[in-house]
Amino acid sequence: MAFQLGAEMLDACVLGILSRGDTYGYSLTQEMTRNVDISESTLYPVLRRLQKDGCLNTYDKPVSGRIRRYYAITDRGREKYGGYRREWARFRASVDNLLGGTENEE
Repeated sequence: MAFQLGAEMLDACVLGILSRGDTYGYSLTQEMTRNVDISESTLYPVLRRLQKDGCLNTYDKPVSGRIRRYYAITDRGREKYGGYRREWARFRASVDNLLGGTENEE
């Protein structure tokens, strides 16, 4: 990918995944890396920041004799995610305008 994702875009992507349901760190990392170029070492600070900001909660769950840490979006996180979605729609429309339209028009 030619474009770098900034902190707010990473936050928005993580909140987007968690808006669909709770998940654990490795699964979240896999989902992100299927779509964008990101490493685990980048993702975990994002999760800590979102948790510190009150956007995520964590809980531990035993799975096959091991403990997995799950992440869940909070009401505050859902509000923030909604704001990111609205801002993304405006930003995308502006960039599409600058680039000469949408992919469907080519």
